[in-house]
Amino acid sequence: MFPNPRFGCAHLALMFIAMVSMTSGASAITVEVARKCHALTAKAFPPRIPGNPAAGSAKGSGLAQQDYFNRCVANGGSADDNAGKNDNAGKDAK
Repeated sequence: MFPNPRFGCAHLALMFIAMVSMTSGASAITVEVARKCHALTAKAFPPRIPGNPAAGSAKGSGLAQQDYFNRCVANGGSADDNAGKNDNAGKDAK
């Protein structure tokens, strides 16, 4: 395949290094944590019209929901209860 054996060895070595570097230390979240955080997010940000998630959330924005979910996952399935209430605090003062 390769006319020069050194080129073939170097190619294999580079491929090995590339494969080893791709396996990073990032770990996936567990199903239990994802389900718990999804339930907590749904409770903290209820839909504007029950049964219609396309109607939007009664509290906060989509970005606030994503932040809440990510904080929950980072804490291993526990999120502070007042996070959903504080996201809309500035809008109520009008």
